[in-house]
Parts: sequence; structure tokens; C-alpha cells
Amino acid sequence: MNRHVLDSEVQEYIKNHLNDDVHKLAMSKSPFKDVSSKELANQIAAKNKSVKKLPSWYKTYSIYYPALLSIEQCSSETTASYKAGLAIGDSLIDLTGGFGVDSYYFAKTVKNLMHCEINKDLSEIAAHNALALGQTNIKCLAEDGIAVLEKSGETFDTIYLDPARRSSAGKVFMLKDCTPNVVEHLDLLLSKSKRIIIKTAPLLDITAGLKELGNVSEVHIVSLKNECKELLWVIDSNKPTQQPIIKAVTINELQKEFSFIKGEEETEVELLGENPSGYLYEPDAALLKSGAFNLIAKRFKLKKLHHQTQLYVSEHLDPSFPGRIFKINSLLSAGDLKKEKLLRRNLIARNYPDKAENLVKKYKIKPDHNKFLVFTQGAGNNYLIIDAEILQHY
Repeated sequence: MNRHVLDSEVQEYIKNHLNDDVHKLAMSKSPFKDVSSKELANQIAAKNKSVKKLPSWYKTYSIYYPALLSIEQCSSETTASYKAGLAIGDSLIDLTGGFGVDSYYFAKTVKNLMHCEINKDLSEIAAHNALALGQTNIKCLAEDGIAVLEKSGETFDTIYLDPARRSSAGKVFMLKDCTPNVVEHLDLLLSKSKRIIIKTAPLLDITAGLKELGNVSEVHIVSLKNECKELLWVIDSNKPTQQPIIKAVTINELQKEFSFIKGEEETEVELLGENPSGYLYEPDAALLKSGAFNLIAKRFKLKKLHHQTQLYVSEHLDPSFPGRIFKINSLLSAGDLKKEKLLRRNLIARNYPDKAENLVKKYKIKPDHNKFLVFTQGAGNNYLIIDAEILQHY
């Protein structure tokens, strides 16, 4: 960490050059003796990356930014704030602290927080930024979190960790393919805390994760504007007597939650036997990740269009539904579309033999903000083209 970056004249330069081309800036001569042009370019690029993801950092004077990759990989303030609500007790240790976004929000809910980061430079950056943000109850250690637990006699109410997937693991991975290996160290973690919170990428299969960990209390699937951001695995030291609770949490203008006990999703569903009318429901990505396709229909009193199509229909409008809702205007045929000369619609293709982008070209469709064409399949395996208008966004 080059502390000359924090000099007032350097900070003023960064503020005044946020719209500069960082690639050109990195290749030019630096106006400062102790700060290179590459360092200036990185600070500007990282700060710009933080505008929406980390607005508190962006707005705070004298924030020091690490390498751009750390900004890209860290939690957003929105998801970090949600995670903070899962901590229990007065003390928490973050074993994989990184840039410190999660630690900052956890520190707002607990009295004492220990931030462990094996990268000394990143640890120093996190410590500086915590103070700049006014959070004084964070102790930063430039050490391996697991090693700190092993040698310390201290226990914590909550342990948090975000294991990094090893590059050799490929697309399909398991927790044992991550560093630190949670499965290998699970007994240590349980002996040192009342609650463990593990963050993983949404790519991890829920059933596989539950099998690996064995005694999970809750799984939180968190999506932000219909994009699954992370899976949160909550393990309590007192092993639950029932199946884990699965919570699909959708964060948009409003936060909504769909929760169920594992196994409850194994239910029958009623298919729509006639042409769809009324309202069309499209679940948020978090609900789809939960696998509760039939339970969604049961809870919201909906009928599915097709067993393999996660689209639902009802004659009633329910704004509490976590996802998009459309008003069905009519059913169209391919012939109807060919007759239209100025067709303006957004397209959704679900369980349909052609892709949305191909259909746009085929029927020469221009985009529209509110009107949609939904290409899908009905219960009788007949293909449907639904003309609809959106009433509720994600």
C-alpha cells in the first residue's frame, strides 16, 4: 500500500480525472514523484467501479482502492448489508476478509470484529478504509484465518468465510475444491463458534453443498435485480433436528423472500389445460435456483404452462410474487406476426425451439419497454405466442 496515494493533492487529482481514459493515463508520465501513473489509473478505475456497487466507499474521502480484481470480486454493499443480518452475538471473525466490505457491514451488527487477510497489502488497505468510513471496532490481522483459529484460544459468536474456488476445479465445483477447505476444517469451525456463515458463488449445487456440510440450518439464495449473486450457508453449533430452511431472497426496489423447508418443494403441480388468460408470472432467478418450481405454483395459487417451463398463469394479480408479472392480452400465431410491419415488443423464449435473438431477426421485431411477446410451450406440448404487457418488473 503506497500511502502517498492518500496525499491531498493526489486525492484531488483522482477526483478531477475520473472521466479520463485510464489506459492512456497508465501509459503517460505521472505528475507525482511518489505515485506512478499505473497507480493513479488503478485508483481511478477502481473508484469508478464502485459508483453503484460500493457507493459509501465512492463517496468517502481518502478511500484507498486495491487491484481492480478485488473490487470486481468483493460483495456489493446491498448483499453485504443482507449478510450482516445473519450474524449472531457480539463477536465475529471474518476468515477471508479481502477488501473488507462484508466485515464493514458485519461490524455494524456486532461489537467486536476480527478481519483476517493473508495478503498484507490488502489487510492494510482494509484497516485504513474501515477507519476512513468511521468503523472503529474492526481489528485487521495480516494472517491466514484458519491459522488464527487454530492457534487462538478465543471463540467467536459467528465465523464468516468466503472460500475461493481453485481455478483447477472447473465449472462444476464442490466446497472441498475451495480454499480454505470448509469441509476439512468444519470441526475446528464448529468448536470455535456458535454460528458459521459461508458464502459461495450461486454456481454451487444446493443438494451437493448440503451433503458436503451435513448440518446446515439455512441456505439463503440472494439475487439482485434478477441476478443470483451468492449462496449463503448457515451452520449452527446446535445441529438442527429438521431439514434445512431454503430462502430465496430477491432484492430490487423491494426485498421479497420465498422460504421453505427442504423436501417441501417435492409437491405436485396443476397444469393449465386451456389457453392462458389473465396474468403471466415469471419467477426471479433466486426462486429458480431454489428448485421449488411446483411449490411456487402451490403457494401463489398458480397453474404451470408446462412441466418443463417455469412460467405460471392466474386470473388474479398478486404483487407479492417475487418476479415479473404480465397482463396477457391475446394469443398470436406465426402468421399474425408476419403480417405486422412495425412490430415492437421485447421477447421471452422459454421451452421453445428457437432462440429469442433468432425470433427477433425472423419477425423483424423492434424493442419496446412495456410490451412483450412470450414464445413458449403449453401443457399439450403446443407452442404458444403470448402477447403481454408487463405490470411488475423484477
